[in-house]
Amino acid sequence: MTPSILWFRRDLRLGDHPALAAAAAEGPVLPLFVLDDALLSPSGAPRTAFLLRSLKALDADLRAHGPGLVVRRGRPEDVVPALVEEAGAGAVHVSADFAPYGAARDERVAQALDVPLVRTGSPYAVAPGRLHTKTGDPYKVYTPFARAWAEHGWRKPADSDPGAVEWAGAESEDLPDEPGIGDVELPEAGEAAALAAWEQWRGTPYDDVRDRPDLDETSRMSTYLRWGAIHPRTLLAGLDARNPHQATYRRELAWREFYAHVLHAWPDSARDYFRPELRELPYVTGKERDRRLEAWASGRTGFPIVDAGMRQLLGEGWIHNRVRMIVASFLVKDLGVEWQHGARHFMTHLVDGDLASNQHNWQWVAGCGTDAAPYFRIFNPITQGAKFDPDGDYIRRWVPELAGLAKPDVHHPWRAGAPNGYPEPLVDHATQRAEALEAYQLLRRHRD
Repeated sequence: MTPSILWFRRDLRLGDHPALAAAAAEGPVLPLFVLDDALLSPSGAPRTAFLLRSLKALDADLRAHGPGLVVRRGRPEDVVPALVEEAGAGAVHVSADFAPYGAARDERVAQALDVPLVRTGSPYAVAPGRLHTKTGDPYKVYTPFARAWAEHGWRKPADSDPGAVEWAGAESEDLPDEPGIGDVELPEAGEAAALAAWEQWRGTPYDDVRDRPDLDETSRMSTYLRWGAIHPRTLLAGLDARNPHQATYRRELAWREFYAHVLHAWPDSARDYFRPELRELPYVTGKERDRRLEAWASGRTGFPIVDAGMRQLLGEGWIHNRVRMIVASFLVKDLGVEWQHGARHFMTHLVDGDLASNQHNWQWVAGCGTDAAPYFRIFNPITQGAKFDPDGDYIRRWVPELAGLAKPDVHHPWRAGAPNGYPEPLVDHATQRAEALEAYQLLRRHRD
């Protein structure tokens, strides 16, 4: 029988995989992953390392049923047609990609193929572009989108039993060696690890713990969702919308889908302001910007909760969501550094770096995105730390210079001198807040 190629991308699993089910229905399936330098080059070492571990896990899962994963390196528009010809394949099956690069890449591949490129399913419960307002426009506001998303609903997890598939093989390149990541602690990769982590977390009282980085009881499913080791539909099938904790978690999944929807409708928002009128706000530039950005990126600002978050990023390739908001607000509103610089740093280091969620969360904090926090909402890093890390345990873990301080000094270490060389505050929060608000009011007056 003529084989089909299943081209894996952001769907590195075998269960709940609609594209696999579609390919298997046509005959033998040849599993392919393309190492695309256009995506690998800008990826930081932790994310690249986790991708390679995920591919090794997928290959091991495939070898339990057949020849294993075929890996080729090059431009997809060259690699995929070449393998089609080599294997005599009758079709290429994929999960649809709605991100700007992915969508353009798939069009190039489709044009280069002499066989169909079949798109089945996506990394989302509801595919971007599926939902529209009553006037037929894309949604710009989360709440009505989330309502329409829930009313639309989603399919049950797909039946894609790898044991029932006839797997085909072809010559494969070796995966490259992992880049060095030092002491960065990455989660276990692969579909089995994702499912196990989900089952272990699922009963956690999410509402009570989701804003507490010191408790470390969030699901941490973002990394597995980013690479498709698990599908959001699988998570949604295991949630009870009547349970308030699980309903809150479902709303967080809706935010992920909303931002994918927004990026699909407005692809320029990956780099540019969703609200362009705020592009004229003043920001520091040149050497002073670089000095502030370096202090922030290395966790040396003199603000404990900010420094803890930035060091967690360097130590785990991940940051607690509440802390992401705090450190982003601090960079933009306190340090006066334009949001794209922080977004780029996050995408370099985050293992769960997702373009839609990352860029639009940064714009939300900066006050220039969809559902943007009002510009005058400026997080106070001291009160945020005291509220969400009340005993200072999160700070002490990631800022060991402060490990000997008791509360409340751990949130105000300069009151106790400069313990173990911890830096003085880089800026005065009250002054920076006033300057940010003054700049915003001045911009509004000029626009009016």
